[in-house]
Amino acid sequence: MKKLVLESTAPFQGLCELVAYNEGLFEKEGLEIEFADRGPGDKNTHTEVKDPKDADPHASHGMLFEQGKADMYNACEWGNYCRVQDSTVDAGRQIGRRSIIAYAGLVVRPDSEVYTAQQLANKLVGVPFYFGTHYLTLHMLEGFLTRDQINLCQAPRGSRYRLESVMKGEIESTPLTEPYLTLAEKKGCRIVVSASLHGTEVASENVDAETYAMFNRAVREAVRRVNADKQKYMQYFIDYHSDDPEIAAIRADELRASRIVVLDPAPIPAEELERTAAWIKSWGMLAENEAATELVNLNVQESAH
Repeated sequence: MKKLVLESTAPFQGLCELVAYNEGLFEKEGLEIEFADRGPGDKNTHTEVKDPKDADPHASHGMLFEQGKADMYNACEWGNYCRVQDSTVDAGRQIGRRSIIAYAGLVVRPDSEVYTAQQLANKLVGVPFYFGTHYLTLHMLEGFLTRDQINLCQAPRGSRYRLESVMKGEIESTPLTEPYLTLAEKKGCRIVVSASLHGTEVASENVDAETYAMFNRAVREAVRRVNADKQKYMQYFIDYHSDDPEIAAIRADELRASRIVVLDPAPIPAEELERTAAWIKSWGMLAENEAATELVNLNVQESAH
């Protein structure tokens, strides 16, 4: 059995990895998986922090990886370009897209005067910098606002804390993932715009092509199982946050199965790789001279898939 230490993952970004772990699919492939917990992180909204350059891309995802305490982690694809660029782990590179297509929506509290994305012009929107919901928010708002009208600040990585920040009026809007998107709706919040995003895995040299192929075979079987009975696996979203009484009170059938999309892990398509890197550069979060292909271990990615 080969042992891999993965950074902890929530269902909205790692459902199939959790299914593969709980149902013995990794062991069947000869992998011993251990999850390492990064801890709760900062729970506060920092309205004065407006620029991601003032935030640490490894404050959550990649934190244990950078310390040599994890072999692999998964996070949003956009953020992983930046994390790999700034990594101190020489061999740390993206090696392919994860299986779940994460879903998030920008919400406003019930008494907000904002009803459409266009009305968020110059309004304070709290995002966790370098997370998928940060970049997704930029993508969603760019369709309605000029860039200088998009007003972001640093918000906690946990949807629970961002929802509280919106409800207290610290920020006008924030992106939420499941199950907190459903909780927000139950509280009367409105979703003004929503979209989906890809994520990728970043791995050290301990994850070679053969090991990643084993990992992916287990994940593909988990994908098959989830798609065969999606309602059964919706409970993961409740159980993961069972220490939150408001989430524990939600029934799994209250979550929208259409928001949970899983598919076989795959390589990052070459054209999308280049377009993504170019867009991140346009926001000043990736060095202009950084080649997109240098942020991916193409050998492991191509051989493993």
